[in-house]
Amino acid sequence: MAEEPISDRLRVRIRRDFPDPEAAKGIEGALRKLAVELEESRQSPERLLTAAVVIADGDVDRFRSAVRLARTDWRDLLMAGGLGYGDWPTVLDEELRPR
Repeated sequence: MAEEPISDRLRVRIRRDFPDPEAAKGIEGALRKLAVELEESRQSPERLLTAAVVIADGDVDRFRSAVRLARTDWRDLLMAGGLGYGDWPTVLDEELRPR
């Protein structure tokens, strides 16, 4: 993966949901690794990674569960994160809008 998989707007969401700097750093590291693992899905990395963050809702244990789900089947991750339907671009924009 050549470019950074974590977009600026996703980074803002991560830091909002995980205000502890060390937790946010760990989440970002795990997401970078996950992005590499899911490259073959040919899905938008931002979409996939946002789904994991949305599922976590600021909880590290829920984040770990989301990562496990993604490794089992990335399609289930998208569905659980609300990004599995045709309206996913709109939902993604809503989830990552500034608050």
